[in-house]
Amino acid sequence: MLSLKKIKKEYRTNNFSQKALDNVSLDFRECEFVSILGPSGSGKTTLLNIIGGLDHYDSGDLIINGVSTKKYNDRAWDTYRNHQVGFVFQSYNLIPHQSVLANVELALTLSGVSKKERKKRAIEALNSVGLKDHMHKRPNQLSGGQMQRVAIARSLVNNPSIVLADEPTGALDSKTSEQIMDLLKEVAKDRLVIMVTHNADLAKAYSTRIVELKDGKIISDSNPYNEKKENKESNFKKLKKTSMSFKTALSLSLNNLMTKKGRTILTAFAGSIGIIGIALILSLSNGVNKYIHNVEEEILTSYPIVIEERAVNTSDVLSTIMEAQKKKNHKDKDVIYSNDLMTQMLSTMSSSKNANNITNFIDYLDNETDIKKYTSSITNGYNLELQIYKNDLENIVQVNPNNILDDLGMNTSNNPMVTTSVFVELFENQKINNKMYTLVEGSWPKNYDEVVLLIDENDEISDYTLYALGLKDPKEIKKMYNQILDGKEISVKQTKYKKADLMNLDFKVILNTDYYKKENNFWVNKKDDNTYMKDVLNKALDIKVVGIIKYNDEAIGGSTSGAVMYRSDLKDYIIDKINDTEIVKEQKKNKDINVLTGMKFTNGEDFDYNNLSNEQKMYLQSLSPTEAAALIDTYNKESSASLESVMQTLGVVNKDKPSSLSIFPKDFESKEKIIDIINEYNDQEKAAGRDENVINYTDIVGLMMDGVSTIINVIGYVLIAFVSISLIVSSIMIGIITYISVLERTKEIGILRAIGASKKDISRVFNAETFIVGLFAGLLGIAITLLLNIPINLIIKHLTDISHMTSLPVVGATILVIISILLTTIAGLIPSRIASKKDPVESLRTE
Repeated sequence: MLSLKKIKKEYRTNNFSQKALDNVSLDFRECEFVSILGPSGSGKTTLLNIIGGLDHYDSGDLIINGVSTKKYNDRAWDTYRNHQVGFVFQSYNLIPHQSVLANVELALTLSGVSKKERKKRAIEALNSVGLKDHMHKRPNQLSGGQMQRVAIARSLVNNPSIVLADEPTGALDSKTSEQIMDLLKEVAKDRLVIMVTHNADLAKAYSTRIVELKDGKIISDSNPYNEKKENKESNFKKLKKTSMSFKTALSLSLNNLMTKKGRTILTAFAGSIGIIGIALILSLSNGVNKYIHNVEEEILTSYPIVIEERAVNTSDVLSTIMEAQKKKNHKDKDVIYSNDLMTQMLSTMSSSKNANNITNFIDYLDNETDIKKYTSSITNGYNLELQIYKNDLENIVQVNPNNILDDLGMNTSNNPMVTTSVFVELFENQKINNKMYTLVEGSWPKNYDEVVLLIDENDEISDYTLYALGLKDPKEIKKMYNQILDGKEISVKQTKYKKADLMNLDFKVILNTDYYKKENNFWVNKKDDNTYMKDVLNKALDIKVVGIIKYNDEAIGGSTSGAVMYRSDLKDYIIDKINDTEIVKEQKKNKDINVLTGMKFTNGEDFDYNNLSNEQKMYLQSLSPTEAAALIDTYNKESSASLESVMQTLGVVNKDKPSSLSIFPKDFESKEKIIDIINEYNDQEKAAGRDENVINYTDIVGLMMDGVSTIINVIGYVLIAFVSISLIVSSIMIGIITYISVLERTKEIGILRAIGASKKDISRVFNAETFIVGLFAGLLGIAITLLLNIPINLIIKHLTDISHMTSLPVVGATILVIISILLTTIAGLIPSRIASKKDPVESLRTE
C-alpha cells in the first residue's frame, strides 16, 4: 500500500519561494489506474517525483508498505526506485547510445540479475509491447510510439509494484496515444499505475480513478481509498539493494565513447603524448643498457677473471705504481733523485707471487657458492698446445704451433705478447658463441674432430693465418722479408678462396708423445725424421672444417682476422690419449729418471758417460759420431729439466688439476659478485690459517666500464621527470573533457537515477569512462612508440652501425599503461563526484 500523509513541498530560489504541494494526503490501492489532472504548476509532476523517490518532501510522510520513508537513506531510495517503481516519461528518456534491448536490460543489471536471465526477461518485456523484432536497434531508429513502448517495457522488466507515467502520450498523435493507453490499462490490472496528464478525455476513458490538483492541493478524487472497507493486504516485495557492476559501467561508457569516436581518439591521443615521451626515453634507455650489457658481456668474454696456477697480485703491483707516482717533497732542491719504480715493482711481484691452489678453490665454488648464476661460462685451462699438421703427407707442414716468425729470426718463445697459435678454443657455452659469431657457411662443430674457420667482419682472413695454415706457401714470407731487407719493393696480390674450398680443409692432430720413439731403451725425438713423421701423420686423428663463422656486426673485441676454432673436448681427447701412451706411463713409473735422456734428474750437470747403464752405453757406441753428438746435445739441453717440465713437454695433463681457471661474468654487476665470492673464500682460508690457499686473480677489465649503466639510468630518470609534466597536464585535460562528458550526459544521469542507480553507481560510470580513455591512451602511446622506434632504429643504425638501439621493455610498457589508467582515473574523480551529486529531477529536465 502507498500512502501520502500531509505532504508539503516548497521550491526556493534566492528570496523567492513557491509551494508545489500543500498538505496533500492520498492513499492508493495495490491495483488501480490513477490519473492525476490539473493545470500547469499545480504540482502534478512534483507529486509523481515524490512518489517515485526522485524528489523529497519537506514535511509530512510517504508510507510504503506500512513503513515511513522518513527512515529511508539514499541507498534505500535507490533500491525502492529499482525494485518497486517503473517510470514512463513524456520524452521517453531512453539512453541513445544503447540498443533497445540494452535500455530495457539496464534496470535488471542494477538488480544483480544474471546475464542470461536478464536477456530473457528483457526480450519478454519487449515482446509484451510488440517490439521484439526491434530489440537490436538504437532509439533514434524508432518512431515516437515505439520509443514509448520501449520505455513501458523498461518500466515493467523488473516487475515493479508501481508504474509512474508522466505525460506518456504528450508527444504522440491520437492513434498512438490510444495504443499506449491500452498498454497502461493492461498493466494496471495487476499493479498500481499513476499517470500525470493534461488530457482529461484519455483519463476518463481509461482510468479507474481521477485525482485533480490545483495550486498544490487536491480538489477532487473520483474514487477515494477507504481504509476500513478495503483489503489491506500488500503485494509489495521485499527490497534487495541495488548495485551497478563495473562491467556494466564500462559498457555504458564504452558505448557513449563510441558515439563520439573522433573526440575519443583525439582525447586519447592527447593523453598519450606524455606516455609516448616516457616510452621513447625508456626505449632508448633500455636499448642503451642492453647495448652496454652486450658490450660488457663481450668484453668480459675476451677478458674474463683469470686465476693462474702461478700468479702475481696485480692489485699490489698497481698500488706500487700509484704510490711511486705520488707527489713527493724532497728537501734538497739542487739534487735529482731516482724513482726506483722498477725495483719496487720487481720486489712487489716477487713478494706477491704465489701458487694458486685452483683445485681447492674449484671445490669451494662447486659446493659452497651459487656462482653459476653470475657466470656465462667457467673454463678450465691446461698447459697443452695442440700439435696440428696440414693433411699433406708429401710436404709435412706444422700449422700449430707454427714457426713462421721464428724462421724470420723473431724468437717468439721468449715473447709472451706474441702468439703463434692460429687454433683457438671455442667457448663451451654455445649461447655465447651464437652471440659472438654468425654462422656463414656449414654448421657448428658437433664432435671433437670438427672445427670451424673464423673470418673477420669483412669476409677476410689475414695472410698470417693463410701462411700458418699452409694455404699460402710459408717460403714466400721469408723471400719477401729478404727483399725488404735488401731495399727492394714487393707487390702482393690479393687471393680469393671459395667457401666450398675452405669447407674441404682438414688437418692432422698428433700427440706430443708421438714425436718420441723408443730405440734401445732410449726415447728418441723423431720430429725431424720425415719417414717417421709420415707414418705418424698417416695414423693421426683427422679434424675437418665443418663451418665458417665470423664476428657479429655488434660484437665487441672481435679483432681476430682468422683462426681455426675447436671444441674443448678435442683437448680432453688428446689429454686422455697422451696419458695412455707408453712413454708417459714409463715416466710416471720411474719418477727419478728423465725418460727423454734415460738419466736421473740432475741439477744441470753435463753429460757423464759413466752414469749410463751398460745397455745405454752399448746403444751409444752403435751410433755414428753425428748421432751420438746429437744424443749428448739433447741430454745437455734436458739436463736441467725437472719431472714437471718433462711431463709438460710430453703434454701430460691432470684434468683434475687445471693450470688456470677463466671465469666469464655475465656483466659487470655479476663480476663484482664473483669478486666478492673470491674475497669471501680468501677470508675463510686466512681465518683457518691456510694462507697457501689464498687466491690471487687477474681482472684485466677492472673498472673499465663500471658505473656507465648507472649514469645512463640517471639521465633516463631526469628526462622522464621532465616528460612526466606533459603526462600530468594531459591527465588534467582528460579530467576537463570528462567534466564536459558529465554535462553532455546529464539526462542519462537522471535516467539512471530514475531506474535505481545510486550516487556511487553514477560515479562508477564516469570512472569507467576515464578508465577506458586512460587504457586507450596508454595502449595508443605504446603503439605509437613501437612504430616510432622503427625509423629511430634505422637512423641510429645508419649513423652508428648499431642495430636495435631503442627497445621498449614489456614490463615498462605495462607499467606505463597502468600509470596512464591511474592518472586519468584520478583526473576524473572530481567530475565523477560532480555527476553523482546531480539532482535526478533536474537532470531529467535537461535537453
